Amino acid sequence: MDIAPLITYFNNYLPLDEAEQDLLKTRVTEKKVKRRQFILQEGDICKHYNFVLQGCFKMYGVDEKGKEHNIQFAAENDWITDIGSFHSEKPTKLYIEAIEPAVIFQIKKVDLLFLYVNCPKFDRNFRIIIEEKFIELQNQLLRNFSFTAHDRYEAFLAQYPKLSQRLPNTQIASYLGITPEFLSKIRNQIVSK
Repeated sequence: MDIAPLITYFNNYLPLDEAEQDLLKTRVTEKKVKRRQFILQEGDICKHYNFVLQGCFKMYGVDEKGKEHNIQFAAENDWITDIGSFHSEKPTKLYIEAIEPAVIFQIKKVDLLFLYVNCPKFDRNFRIIIEEKFIELQNQLLRNFSFTAHDRYEAFLAQYPKLSQRLPNTQIASYLGITPEFLSKIRNQIVSK
């Protein structure tokens, strides 16, 4: 298993020395995921942090009417997990599903705690990762109640520049809180400018 992409990712924060890289290799597993396969479903306890090597995932909740509401996408070199379920070890209300065939690295909680204790750089690196995800979520919430649909789509393009061509309109519209038809209208307005 070649974890070079994960090492490169961490080196953007606090670079890992050779011993830390070797330690990481012993605590990570690789998993291949088929399109539409779940790595987390409502009622499960989230047991892994998931780093996307290839492919794309969505995290979403389902309302009482059965409608999906996307709250996060993750593609190459990004993390996706239900942090609340992971840390509390309580059942999740969320789903994480592969939109495309994917390959991920997974780190179990016991292995993450081991890395925190035995290599403080991992504690710091994951704190930065969580802080960045928290900021993303805050910004998304702010956009949802204070931006127009057009502005939310522009923010989506800025946050996920490569995903707009990979994701179906239905998935993006769910993330933006609008209908696919309205998203098509916004896209047409942008193209005609």
